[in-house]
Amino acid sequence: MRCPYCSNTDTQVKDSRPAEDNQSIRRRRSCTACGGRFTTFERVQLRELTVQKRNGRTVPFDREKLYRSIKIALRKRNIAEERVDQLISGIVRQLEASGESAVNSDHIGELVMSGLKALDEVAYVRFASVYRDFRDATDFGNVLDELNEKDQTEGT
Repeated sequence: MRCPYCSNTDTQVKDSRPAEDNQSIRRRRSCTACGGRFTTFERVQLRELTVQKRNGRTVPFDREKLYRSIKIALRKRNIAEERVDQLISGIVRQLEASGESAVNSDHIGELVMSGLKALDEVAYVRFASVYRDFRDATDFGNVLDELNEKDQTEGT
């Protein structure tokens, strides 16, 4: 593993432990050259995923991009980091289990919206406003109506 501080390739693992509900391994490392300490994560990857964008381009799947977009929707919401990691791991597992190596970006967006709806309704509305490209306040009202209908059907 290359040191992020000095780019030395000789690093030592100081500590390893399971992370993300045993879906990855967290390793604390130190560089033998500069003494810098950093953390890495190892995850099982069933297949190389690619994303088919709306404009037709194909790009490699980026777990960090998924994480950033979810974190933006969850900004200033009191949601434990562990729950965010569980959501992301669940989405990635669903994508890998589909058997397809190329995944449509719309499918990823729907999985994120479904997960956010269950996790935090405010984050769901925030994500939906970008994902569905809201143009005016009525678009927000429509999503809020969907949420209210869901609450009413679950309450009966």
